[in-house]
Amino acid sequence: MAKTQFVCNECGYTSPKWLGRCPDCGKFNTLIEEAATPAPAAKRTGAGGYRPTLSARPIPLSKVKFEKHERVPSGNAELDVVLGGGIVRGSLVLVGGDPGVGKSTLLTQVAAHLAKEYKVLYLSAEESCSQVKLRCERLGLDSDDLLLLNETCLENAEEAILEAEYVIVDSIQAVYTETLSSSAGSVGQVRECASKLMRIAKSRGITFFLIGHVTKEGTLAGPKVLEHIMDAVLYFEGERTESFKILRSVKNRFGSVQEVGVFEMTGEGIFGVSDYSSLFLSDTRGTAAGAAVTPSETGNRCMMVEIQTLMAKTSYGLPRRMSLGVDLNRLIVLIAVLEKRCGLPLGSQDIYLNAMGGIRLGEPSADLAVCAALASAERMLPIEKNTAVFGEVGLTGEVRGVNFADKRVNECLKMGFKRVILPAKNMKACEKFQGKLELTPVSYVSQMIKALF
Repeated sequence: MAKTQFVCNECGYTSPKWLGRCPDCGKFNTLIEEAATPAPAAKRTGAGGYRPTLSARPIPLSKVKFEKHERVPSGNAELDVVLGGGIVRGSLVLVGGDPGVGKSTLLTQVAAHLAKEYKVLYLSAEESCSQVKLRCERLGLDSDDLLLLNETCLENAEEAILEAEYVIVDSIQAVYTETLSSSAGSVGQVRECASKLMRIAKSRGITFFLIGHVTKEGTLAGPKVLEHIMDAVLYFEGERTESFKILRSVKNRFGSVQEVGVFEMTGEGIFGVSDYSSLFLSDTRGTAAGAAVTPSETGNRCMMVEIQTLMAKTSYGLPRRMSLGVDLNRLIVLIAVLEKRCGLPLGSQDIYLNAMGGIRLGEPSADLAVCAALASAERMLPIEKNTAVFGEVGLTGEVRGVNFADKRVNECLKMGFKRVILPAKNMKACEKFQGKLELTPVSYVSQMIKALF
């Protein structure tokens, strides 16, 4: 067995045995096991001097040959969109999510589709082969050409991996390598196994899909270097009791990291959803106060998302603020802007905000819609059903321009909206839509409130 050592993640201190507390930096539980690789001996040259070991010579950027990445359809259009147009050969894709959200189901469908034309190996480290076959039968998949292997030791499965073109590893925390003595799932094991699979993928052109567990905070379990090794990192989000799931790209070397895919879990499997109106828009909008619709740009497409707010008089000295889908700190800033610049009395109100469908709005273009929903809830006046709002709000109450304004207005037009309130700085780019729907440019939040009510 190869020699191992324990290295501190914080300061790099090296110890021959595991310690609960690092003697150098004083941090607890930071020593992880790594394979000890001795440094190559330096070569003596001249009069007692040394010269470094010869290495590869750098080449000018102009002489680097461009490699065209071949993309293969996964059989699921929504997954292809999140990946940037399909599966790139020789890449590593990490799919994380809560237990039972549908990670194994989705990748089983992808494996069965790819097995029709390519050699696909499903390496199941958590389930037996009969359990995987039972899932395939439940999903109605033709699994005659899909190869199954129930193995947890990476060295024992290496021969089968090298013979395949696509490999699904379920899961990366359940496999281990014999070079380390620690148990499967430890920080050192996860990093060493992922590094070994990365070397195989880049040298042999084999594509890997790795399923990863998440912690109670919702992040991928294991060292952060696991995500750095991957070419694409996808998060599967959704509650067990809900049929709709969201697949979000947080890293993609071959596409946009803003892409979001919407899936529906059924008894026959997981399928992409192309009509988002039923998920992100309510049927009763326009009748109740506190709701506003905004066009959200996610990667290469635009989605209409409804933002809902609820206000109630606080029972305590400090009012409560709660936000789902919008950054809480951003909500607090916008409340302060409405109080100071527009005179809305929100200091004594508990405020709850939710972006429908479980989607997260990270871009600043949703600021104006949040302000519109808050003003509607405070005045108890509903916003007209076919009105959309977008724009960034500054601390002075100014409405700033946003990117892709014409694309957002075009999506509003396609979805049947008749009025759009937008930043005045984006009006020039959207003049081509005049006559097709009503465009209301505003420069300050107070102007938006007057235009709405």
